[in-house]
Amino acid sequence: MTRNLLHRKGPAMVGLLVAAHLALAPGAAAATPVAPAQPAMPPSPLLAAGSSGACAPATPTALAGFFDTAVPGRLRHDRVPGAVVSVVSGGRTVFARGYGLADVEHGTAFDPDRSLVRIASITKLFTWTAVMQQVQAGRLDLDADVNRYLTGFRIPATYPEPVTLATLMDHTSGFEGQVVGTAARSAADVQPLGAYLAAHLPARIRPPGEMSAYSNYGAALAGHIVSRVSGQPYERYVQDHLFAPLAMTRSTAAEPVPAALAGDLARSYDSDVSPPRRIPFTFDPMTPDGAISTTADDIAHFMTAQLEQGRYGDGRILDPAGVALMHRRTYAADPRLAGFAHGFMDRTVNGHRVLAHDGSWEGFESVLLLVPDCDLGLFVSANATGGIAALTDVLRAFDDRFLTPAAPPATAAGGPVVAPRAGFYQPARHNESTVEKLTNLLGPMRLTVRSDGALHFKGMRWTAQGGGLYGSADGRDHLVFRAGAGGRFYAATDGAAYQLMDPADTLPVNLAVLAVLAVLGLSASAVPVAAGWRRLRRRPATGGRPWRAARRLAAAATGLGLAFLVLLAATLLGDTSAYLYAVPARFTALLAVPVLVLLLGAGALACTVAGWRGPGAGTLARTHQVALLLGLVAFTWFVVNWNLLGWQYP
Repeated sequence: MTRNLLHRKGPAMVGLLVAAHLALAPGAAAATPVAPAQPAMPPSPLLAAGSSGACAPATPTALAGFFDTAVPGRLRHDRVPGAVVSVVSGGRTVFARGYGLADVEHGTAFDPDRSLVRIASITKLFTWTAVMQQVQAGRLDLDADVNRYLTGFRIPATYPEPVTLATLMDHTSGFEGQVVGTAARSAADVQPLGAYLAAHLPARIRPPGEMSAYSNYGAALAGHIVSRVSGQPYERYVQDHLFAPLAMTRSTAAEPVPAALAGDLARSYDSDVSPPRRIPFTFDPMTPDGAISTTADDIAHFMTAQLEQGRYGDGRILDPAGVALMHRRTYAADPRLAGFAHGFMDRTVNGHRVLAHDGSWEGFESVLLLVPDCDLGLFVSANATGGIAALTDVLRAFDDRFLTPAAPPATAAGGPVVAPRAGFYQPARHNESTVEKLTNLLGPMRLTVRSDGALHFKGMRWTAQGGGLYGSADGRDHLVFRAGAGGRFYAATDGAAYQLMDPADTLPVNLAVLAVLAVLGLSASAVPVAAGWRRLRRRPATGGRPWRAARRLAAAATGLGLAFLVLLAATLLGDTSAYLYAVPARFTALLAVPVLVLLLGAGALACTVAGWRGPGAGTLARTHQVALLLGLVAFTWFVVNWNLLGWQYP
């Protein structure tokens, strides 16, 4: 509904940090998209070809020189109190350092060994690893209908194709996005995971495998399935099967953070306000999607295991075959675009394959990168909202310093060539079945096709590069078009995918409808406006009772509808951070207004019919009355289209 609602829920910010700096060269990161029922595919020859570039030595001295120079200045520039970094290579941690303050109020410095940060959606990598452990143990099948593993609730059979663990890992399950109610203020407000998932089941808005649209719910569902088949709560499973073998002694998936670690939990800040404001601890009711708190040193152990065939020291989390399988690309909208590898974001940077994930929660902004051909892993986290800008610049500089550009990889054959369509696009990750659908009005992007064949989209010029592939002006993003079932049409990029909006859902159409409603509402409140109406006002006895009632009811309904729209706009443009926890009572009360408007409108229609030929129903009066009733029809369309009639909550 505003930045507070759309962006405070950090796992919803998939790719905002990663895609901003992971530039995919044309033709890189190739792998043919696979249907969700197919086994994971091996790395393509193109990926191997794109991994031939040299890797600058990631020595402690070189890393210290880079980060000591790059980080402090960016923190000051973006008003971020602090950050923490760890780098692994050669089976060990080669660099770990804290910068600035983990706790401004107490003057506590960031310490990579002691300071815990909330890694948000990077938690998903632990969840996906847990899934792969259970696949390795024979308890889970990536291509089976997830309903096989569920009790108490089921995923509805909206489409013939089932939701599988494979589609959950690729974010191609087809679930709509949800933000409302995805946080809690206290432990008492957190439902058991299974109960929460059953109560907040999102609608399925596209068939599995059609297009990737990031889903926090999908990751939480996968974690719940791990709990079901293992017999352990998610927090205990992660502790026993991931943290313990990796010697991650200062990590937890529990909320609140256990007392033994709570004193070292870094604090996060909203640096978009002045002065920066501390953000309170926020509970994530979908624990497997973003609840882990850990240190930079601990997460270095996880990166090492992923790079060293599942082993850290004497501990092991996957066997070599399991790691190789997990790192295989499983989905891309087009072979030339970035995609997913069993939950990892699969990108190419300077010719090097990069497996990555980002996370944002409360104000912590974090990124984890693995560069297998360089045997290099990087984790960095900042503790303020301004960390997005700070980390983006630092990561770009890191790429240029340590990932020496390779020769351009061979161009892979693309998918089907689909011509672009101009229009308004919304993120593929959007809501359609609840009041959250209204947020789609605020963030659409217009795509136009120029006379020279170039596109203008997302504030950039995109030029054709052959085979239906377009490249952005800065060279950091690529785009293809794809047609889906049911008339759906997509623009897929190296980061997010976008869906062409129905014209009725676009902002210009809705602004036109609202403008008509506003004019009619003002005219109703200003009646009489014409000389004939002024004369009628001086003769109050003229006009039958049904006609007078019709005029008054229509004026009241239209005026009340206009008031509703004004209050709704104020809500959308105001502070909506409370919606993360639940729909506030004031919004619930506001949604009673459309019901009242429709009741008044129905009464106005009935009285209009009864008094249509009665005294006082002259031509001007009837024309104005019809206009008011048509305005109420438009109002009805608006509230029904945007799920504002009734209380349609997640």
